[in-house]
Amino acid sequence: MIHSIRFTCVLDTNVIIPIEIRDLLFWFAHDDLYTPKWSKHIFDEWEEVMRRKNVSEEEIKKRIGWVKLAFPDAMVENYEVLIEGLTLPDEKDRHVLAAAIKTNANIIVTNNLKDFPEDYLSTFGLSAKNADDFLTETIDLNPKVAVNSFRKLVLNRRNPDLDEYEVLDCLRRNGLNDTANYLHTLI
Repeated sequence: MIHSIRFTCVLDTNVIIPIEIRDLLFWFAHDDLYTPKWSKHIFDEWEEVMRRKNVSEEEIKKRIGWVKLAFPDAMVENYEVLIEGLTLPDEKDRHVLAAAIKTNANIIVTNNLKDFPEDYLSTFGLSAKNADDFLTETIDLNPKVAVNSFRKLVLNRRNPDLDEYEVLDCLRRNGLNDTANYLHTLI
């Protein structure tokens, strides 16, 4: 069940890169709907993508700094030794699984489900969900807190300022159709 800070999720790079998805995931974590985890590898990939998108070094440091400040216990340590012993369709994803194993996560939140076979993950007591399914289930288990988190996201959004319905449209454009539709019914 996804309903408390005791529920731990490793967030793959592909769900923290789109700002709209990252913001909603982070507000949900901030409000104790789950505990986020990530690794140095995940942050390295995130930084690499920001550089490819011509984000300034100053802005990259600021974004990474905010996340580390907001979630000081989220960085998984000492997972690297597990990487070589893991087998996934894409070898470059082994670090995500290694971090999840090391931190005793419940779920890997990724939009690349094909790279995390259900049968293999289950041998480690893990499963993978895409961001839309994960967020929708989280809302379902605690709708009041989820709506409050979403409203905080909207109130704190800048560049540009958007209302709730405009933010919902942004979520839909980023593949969070079920999440946005569910939140829409609750606000």
